[in-house]
Order: sequence, then structure tokens, then C-alpha cells
Amino acid sequence: MPLVPMRVLLDHAAENGYGVAALNVNDMEQIQAIMAAAVETDSPVIIQASRGARSYSQDAYLRNLMLAAVELHPNIPVAMHLDHGNAPSTCYSAISQGFTSVMMDGSLHEDGKSTSDYAYNVKVTRDVVHVAHALGVSVEGEIGALGGIEDGHGAGLTGEEALKHLADPAQAEQFVKDTNVDALAVAIGTSHGAYKFTKPPTGDVLKMDLIEEIHKRLPNTHLVMHGSSSVPQELREIINKYGGNLKPSWGVPIEQIQRGIKHGVRKINVDTDNRLAITGAIRKVFAETPEKFDPRDYLKPAREAMKKVCVARMTAFGQAGNAGKIKQITCREMISFYLK
Repeated sequence: MPLVPMRVLLDHAAENGYGVAALNVNDMEQIQAIMAAAVETDSPVIIQASRGARSYSQDAYLRNLMLAAVELHPNIPVAMHLDHGNAPSTCYSAISQGFTSVMMDGSLHEDGKSTSDYAYNVKVTRDVVHVAHALGVSVEGEIGALGGIEDGHGAGLTGEEALKHLADPAQAEQFVKDTNVDALAVAIGTSHGAYKFTKPPTGDVLKMDLIEEIHKRLPNTHLVMHGSSSVPQELREIINKYGGNLKPSWGVPIEQIQRGIKHGVRKINVDTDNRLAITGAIRKVFAETPEKFDPRDYLKPAREAMKKVCVARMTAFGQAGNAGKIKQITCREMISFYLK
């Protein structure tokens, strides 16, 4: 079965009240871990690659790994998504490589660092929507700029500055009208990486109330939570036990993500948790069996560790048990939907 547009998965999630984990990949083992978890839980899948992942893997390798995944697992609906496209050209190149969904992150300029203004964001996002929808490809946009309120992660914002760049509900509503995006990422205080919060987050640094307000204004728009790894303490402890040196930190609690799902969140980005699981498993092999040198000896347990995280997230977000219920529609078939 071919890859499907992300909109197909998010529409089904909205109709049935669940969320879908969007899982980042860089290599074969990560894709295998995700697909193994999807098969075990009967879950639809969003596999996403950033610009960095595309550069690391090279598009041809990545594309063919994805095609292998759907060939081996024809009953699992899979969307291939570009994470944080920095310019329309980046999105168009992803579409040409077979991505069935792209994110145009116009909240930042093309350098991926400096924050943009609303007019710029609308223009570049609308341009991508025009091209992508003509080809049946889904588009995610972003309003506000991702950054940690505590100490300014993400776009390099300071804590105080990050507050200024949180998603504005009224602006979010207008942005959807101006761009016709399929999904909208909203800045609520989360950030990329393992160091999101220095203590379990409260409403001062994780603004879940913004999601609730935006959902009231946009009840039919699929909302997206970025930077939503939970940074399990046990995974950090495994890494440190076997020679790592990760500082104490906290991620987004599962119960807060579930709260978001009740208020329109349909796509939840998870990357760091999988990286932690992989790294901990590899460090354990190296520490306990230093004579090992075959990559399979440490990549197999790493793959299994990531699979366990994926199973846990797919179950917690409610997508488990839904793969077989989704009608798998191709991008070509999706064109007529966008022409209505």
C-alpha cells in the first residue's frame, strides 16, 4: 500500500478522539522500531524527518526505507512527514522525494533561528499549501515560536522573550483562515531536546490553557504539540549509570498530552524519548560486554528499546487499535478532497 497523506490519519483521529505520535527518524533501525511498535499495537503511523535527518540519511536512502516499511506492512497506514521545513523550497524538495506531508515553519525565517512576522509566515505557508494541496499532500503550519519559557530553548529566545512568542488564539484562528493548513502547531512553552524544564512543569511554563482556547476557536482544526517528549527519568538514569552525564530535567507529562488530545491535539511530536532509549541501550551493551564489536549486538537492543517507547506512546495517545479502521487513501485520491 502506498504512503498516505497525514490529513487522512488526523481526520480519523479527530473523529475518534485520539492523538497520533509523530516519530522522528534518521536511520533504518528507527524506522524498524516504529513499524514493529505499530504492528504490535495496530497503530497508524506518522514518521517524520527533519532537514538534518534528510541530510544525514540522504533522501534516496530515506525514501526507499519508507517504501520498504509500507511494503512489509501493507495493513499499517503510514504518512511520511517533513518536520520543520524552513522554506518553501525545502518543502517542495520533500514533496518531490515522496513525502506525503510537509511542515512549513514560517514562524522563523529561512535561517531557522530568527523569528518572523505574521505576514511572512502567512505568505510562505500559503504558497506551500497551494502547491502541496494540488498534489494531495498535507501541510502543517506553526503559529508562535517554539521556545522554553524557563531559559529560552528552541528558537534561541530568552525566557521572557519566549512568553511574547507563545501562540495567540485570535491570531491562530486568523492564520488558519489565511492559509488553509491541515494542521497547526501552537507554541505553548515546550522546546526541543532533553532539557525542557528544570522541574515538573506547571501552568507557568507549559501553557495547556492556550490549546484549550485555540480549540474553542478552531474546533475543526488539527492541533499539533511540538517538543512533547516526556523525558522519562528511568531512561536518563540508564544513560548515566553506564557512563553518561545528563543533567536532571523534565519533559511534558503524558497526562498533559492526554489533556491536549481532549482539546483538539491530533499530532504529538516525539523524538528525544526515543534517542534516550537508544543511547541507554547501546551504553549498556558497551559497559557490560566490552568485547562486543558487531554493530548488530548493540543496534538490536537499541531498536528494541525504542520500540518499547513507541508502544507506550501509541497506547497512551489512543492510536493503538486504529490502523485497521482507517481507509488508506493515496495523495492522488486526496486531490479531489482539496478541490472541493
